[in-house]
Amino acid sequence: MTHPSGSQPAPAVVPTFFVRQRVTMMVNRYEVLAANPDGSEGRLLALAEQKRMKLREEVVFFADAGKSRRAFSFKARQRLDVGAEHDVLDEHGQPIGYFRKDFGASLLRSTWHLSAPGVEAVGRERNPFIAVLRRVWDLIPFLDAIPMPFVFHFDFTDSRSGAPVMSSQKRIALRDHYTVTVPDPRLDVRVAAAMAVALDALQSR
Repeated sequence: MTHPSGSQPAPAVVPTFFVRQRVTMMVNRYEVLAANPDGSEGRLLALAEQKRMKLREEVVFFADAGKSRRAFSFKARQRLDVGAEHDVLDEHGQPIGYFRKDFGASLLRSTWHLSAPGVEAVGRERNPFIAVLRRVWDLIPFLDAIPMPFVFHFDFTDSRSGAPVMSSQKRIALRDHYTVTVPDPRLDVRVAAAMAVALDALQSR
């Protein structure tokens, strides 16, 4: 069955999954977990690690907790650039998607562009009021070192039709925890998971 746009579904589709952050001394670690039919957390889909203090951002996703096999990754094309373009790569290093932050539009409301086979989408913070509050929080001395108390969500829609492509909803938890839904069957779960992790890992850039 084809999508209404005429594009074939992605080879790996997961309609709902979770992203959970775990902070360690040298890396930020993210667990990508499948959702069980009852809405609870299921099996591990991928384990991602973001090493700190790298000139060119790269986050590698592994297929298991033991990190025995590299599954996919995303990597910046430029060094230390707030508007850097990022490629999503499969286990062989071949591109399967792309995303970038729209720095100009993000001055008031964070905006991202996401591209994958058959998919061109724009993602924005759902609540513009929370977007402004987050920026004020960052500007107040000392508060910028405290985790933001605001729960914020992102919605990605098709650039042409406006149809929903992907949503990331932050859950109230001690560490960042997100519920990701992907109603568009054209979006590969690897690209969706990379984008979801980037929304947390790169949001302050």
